[in-house]
Amino acid sequence: MIRHYIEAARLRTLPLSISGIIVGSSIAVSQNIFNWKIFLLALLTTVGFQIISNFANDYGDGVKGTDNNDRIGPKRAIQSGVISPKQMLLAIKISVVITFLIAVLLIYISFGKEDFVNLLVFFILGLMSIVAAIKYTMGKKAYGYSGFGDFFVFVFFGLLSVCGSYYLYSKQIDILVFLPAISVGFLSIGVLNLNNLRDRESDIKAGKKTLVVKKGSEFGKYYHYFLLIASFLFALLFGAVNYKSAFQFIFVFAYVPIFIHLKVVYKNRIPKLLDPELKKLAISTFLFSVLFGLGLFLAN
Repeated sequence: MIRHYIEAARLRTLPLSISGIIVGSSIAVSQNIFNWKIFLLALLTTVGFQIISNFANDYGDGVKGTDNNDRIGPKRAIQSGVISPKQMLLAIKISVVITFLIAVLLIYISFGKEDFVNLLVFFILGLMSIVAAIKYTMGKKAYGYSGFGDFFVFVFFGLLSVCGSYYLYSKQIDILVFLPAISVGFLSIGVLNLNNLRDRESDIKAGKKTLVVKKGSEFGKYYHYFLLIASFLFALLFGAVNYKSAFQFIFVFAYVPIFIHLKVVYKNRIPKLLDPELKKLAISTFLFSVLFGLGLFLAN
């Protein structure tokens, strides 16, 4: 049974979820304000949010019938019957409690008990993150079913993940940090958009109105090109404005497989053949975050 919960947690999605934390923390390293406790707790909190989201997606899509025989990707836990909806709901509740406790510890370690304003703001952001993770597919007004998934992925995987983690170290807002945050946000949306391109036909039947369902596959492809190319340009802009050494641009190597991936998407005519590209893009995003951080480290 434990194996089924581990599979439902979809561990392959975790590297993508922590990419923003790595980028934000790397900038903190370059400014000599890094803290290992904050880093580890931020990673655990983000992984917790992702697991909650994955469990909630399994539950939401499972009970709504979106996960059916028309679905192209791997079978989910509720869909295959290895975990019941009641059991999954309990797993979600347990994950929420554990993640919430870790998040509270993270906030306390970062700000102490005197900084009430930051404590309150990040406490609210933590609650919002948990709600967003759950409401993507769960409930009657699940935002993933009305085309708002892209916006929430951008905010939570991009802006909040990168800028929020940086703020935990620095206790201040740096406008420049928004540039790589946008890059990570766009890459993360790219993974979601690719998933929506793959699942367009089954989503139409299930009434899941993603942007690709609303605007069509042709729009989805051009949208995809924009997201990945724009992410590259924003990362380049950060390197140019914050230039210290050519090492800062080694993240460019992460875009080699990304641009090869774009060529595959451009030529694709059979949606299910996009399935292997999901893993490639997710790993490339993680590689970008690692090389981005390594470049900053070497530049110093």
